[in-house]
Amino acid sequence: MNSSTPRVFIAATRQNDGKTTNSLGLLAALQKHYPRVGYIKPVGQRFVEVDEHKIDEDTVLMDRVYQLNCPLVDMSPIAVEPDFTRKYLQSSNYDTLVKKIHKAFDRVAWEKDFVLCEGSGHAGVGSVFDLSNATVARLLEAKVIIVSQGGIGKPIDEVSLNQALFEKEGVEIIGVILNKVMPDKLEYVTEFARRGLKRKGLELLGVLPHQPILCRPSMQLIADELQARLLNKGDRLTNLVDEVVLGAMGVQNVMNLFRPGVLIITPCDREDIILAAATTLFGQDEGLAGIVLTGNCEPSSAVLKVIQELPFPVLLAPRDSYRVASTVHDLIVKTRPNETQKISLIRDIVAKHVDVNRILKSL
Repeated sequence: MNSSTPRVFIAATRQNDGKTTNSLGLLAALQKHYPRVGYIKPVGQRFVEVDEHKIDEDTVLMDRVYQLNCPLVDMSPIAVEPDFTRKYLQSSNYDTLVKKIHKAFDRVAWEKDFVLCEGSGHAGVGSVFDLSNATVARLLEAKVIIVSQGGIGKPIDEVSLNQALFEKEGVEIIGVILNKVMPDKLEYVTEFARRGLKRKGLELLGVLPHQPILCRPSMQLIADELQARLLNKGDRLTNLVDEVVLGAMGVQNVMNLFRPGVLIITPCDREDIILAAATTLFGQDEGLAGIVLTGNCEPSSAVLKVIQELPFPVLLAPRDSYRVASTVHDLIVKTRPNETQKISLIRDIVAKHVDVNRILKSL
């Protein structure tokens, strides 16, 4: 396997702690030092179908944002499908998987100046099929950056757990990045987290302030998760949701909640709410974030004509209101390639708050 191209492995203390956010920002920062940067997520758990290949969704994001000129199948060599673990436990094929990762890395690193490797959760994720993040980092001969959520006590406790497994595998940790720290506590957390990590022999590489916009789901994400059908124009599916309202009360009470950023979830037979939205918001450039109609029964043809003219997306979901609201509440918000505002913000905060030069010196 290629041992000469510089590389770094982005891990985390838990899933959804900010690995992809930091990877997205670091790629932009690294391109200022290395014109040709590659990316690989050796083991992916959330994937999409691309040309009949299962590709991790974070890999698709990186490729579309940065046009990395690497084959997608090599940037995402192993997709953990629902029956992947069972098949592995029945007939272990560890050596085959290792060769697949090594060959994929070689192709990704071909003619590249640097490769960013992204893990899939905490250090132990993947242990059940002998490819924990700590093991994969060792296989790639990569030093590690650990990303954890903001705070002092809890993140350092969790970093220490992960540190033990990486050290057991003989993997060096460059340092730690804390994510989602409240802006008014940035200096305080930075000072004491640095002290706490130093006692563990670790460096604090950066502290990213919490950005509420990064936690706001788009209507496109909601449509995908609900497998909902769009009933009108799709040019506002990038609308971001600030607040979710269940339209289970009288129409007058619902109308008091009509404002930008609000998502209304209501049964499909509540045509009074749809008509009230059309009347109240007619002619406005910004209306609601959107409406989700539940129950999978189409409104009347007259109301459908009204929906066509609404300045925000209206979705029809094949579930009841409770299940729709629960799904939206539990959404894992992932940045999408078309969310340019989020991507620009991520680049800016990583460039400002992460010590990239210190990372490069550590390599």
